[in-house]
Amino acid sequence: LRCLLSDELSNIAMQVRKLVGTKHPLLDTARGFVYDSRNNLQMRGLVVLLISKAAGPSTAELSFQHDMVSGIYSSQRSLAEITELIHTAFLVHRGIVNIGELKSCDGPLKDMRFGNKMAVLSGDFLLANACTSLAQLQNTKVVELISSAIGDLVQGIYYENSKSSENCLTDDIGISRWKEQVFLSHSALLAKSCQAAMELAKHSAEIQDMAFQYGKHMSMSHKLHSDLQPFVKESSSDTVAFSLNSAPAILHQEFRGREAWLKQIREKPCAPRDNCARPKRPPHRCACVFQQLQEAIKAGKGVTSAIDLCRCHGNRALAALERFPPSEARDALANIVYAVTRFP
Repeated sequence: LRCLLSDELSNIAMQVRKLVGTKHPLLDTARGFVYDSRNNLQMRGLVVLLISKAAGPSTAELSFQHDMVSGIYSSQRSLAEITELIHTAFLVHRGIVNIGELKSCDGPLKDMRFGNKMAVLSGDFLLANACTSLAQLQNTKVVELISSAIGDLVQGIYYENSKSSENCLTDDIGISRWKEQVFLSHSALLAKSCQAAMELAKHSAEIQDMAFQYGKHMSMSHKLHSDLQPFVKESSSDTVAFSLNSAPAILHQEFRGREAWLKQIREKPCAPRDNCARPKRPPHRCACVFQQLQEAIKAGKGVTSAIDLCRCHGNRALAALERFPPSEARDALANIVYAVTRFP
């Protein structure tokens, strides 16, 4: 996948170098392309390839088996590339900063504006390439599936950006509403890409649905695992600012009640031992208040409930895999689930 994306990413990298020395978010995205460790940038394309190999050829399309290499159709390889291009395009688009909230330490204003232009144009460039490749597959159902996934992504990210900061409280939503929103912004692309891979091989509607279910529930587990990291890390001294919109916080709010949760936030003072220089700063800006809220969530039921929910989605993903024949590819897909449902 890195080779498939190399031409597009190298063109962007030449321009991104101009942002070195600033704090523009596009730089962090670019570093992820190089190191590919923390952000798991190529996970979606890998899953599409693995589930294509796990399903194997369809008995209804024996005539196309000559087009297979290592058990994967060329169209499925193209789909994996398309999925990664779309995901990368939206990652780049997320690197747009609010110019009005910038500080002098972030970098020169002209450079930050240039970074925003790069984020918009580079994301559009990758998305255009993905759409061109999608049309070349010449499968209207696949085009419909991936197009609807792009629409889901836009809708999900629009909701995320409707708040001025990730550390502002959401509206009074329960975990069901949270899951709907996370599906749009994190799961829809992978779920529909897995289904589209089965459609390209002309598998039955049942197999297509199982592939969709695996992609959906595995990515939901992945998101929950990510949300849980600030609460389950072994080092108690590691005070990572968490999102008040994360699953543990939403579940904690459900157990406590909306009013009790808001009261808990307002009543958290900055203790002198935390060396907070500005004790009257609002909670979403004060690190010591976040630490106390983090401890409160750990002491409640939010964390354990989020872990249970993560494992529940993982089990549903594993159940979907049972419809595929035993193979190394199926084992690899199961291992991905095990990795995101394991906690210290």
